[in-house]
Amino acid sequence: MKVVIDESELHQQHKEVIIQALKKDAYANHLGIQLIEVGEGTAIAELNAEAYMLNAHGTLHGAVTFAIADYVFAAACNSYGRTAVALTNTINYMAAGKEGALIRATAEEVKKNYRTAWYTIKVESDGELIATMDATAYRLGHYFVPVEEEI
Repeated sequence: MKVVIDESELHQQHKEVIIQALKKDAYANHLGIQLIEVGEGTAIAELNAEAYMLNAHGTLHGAVTFAIADYVFAAACNSYGRTAVALTNTINYMAAGKEGALIRATAEEVKKNYRTAWYTIKVESDGELIATMDATAYRLGHYFVPVEEEI
């Protein structure tokens, strides 16, 4: 007997609970990353590039760019209320973010199945594309929101 869970419905029913859980990310909060939007398999976040986030060249540190990309990836792959963790990610840096710029990251689900899901992430600095990330998530069998299983 196979159990079926409608994850789209689960997202809609528990969207606010899911968003509140995602907003508890201590590192994202430390950096000042704001979760702007969460959809089914999608997420958008922003942060203001502050002086303490700059590298020795005076541009946004790659670790900060990676952090916001990783955060929207985590938000998108956990957007169904099912616990998901990173398996792999590859980031491509194309340009440097600048101090004072609005850094915006968007994640979009490419495909998901029962155990894995694939995402593309874009990071922009004041509208200029500065990085892309391809990421794969492993979807655990655990939901962090209440579920009603259909048989």
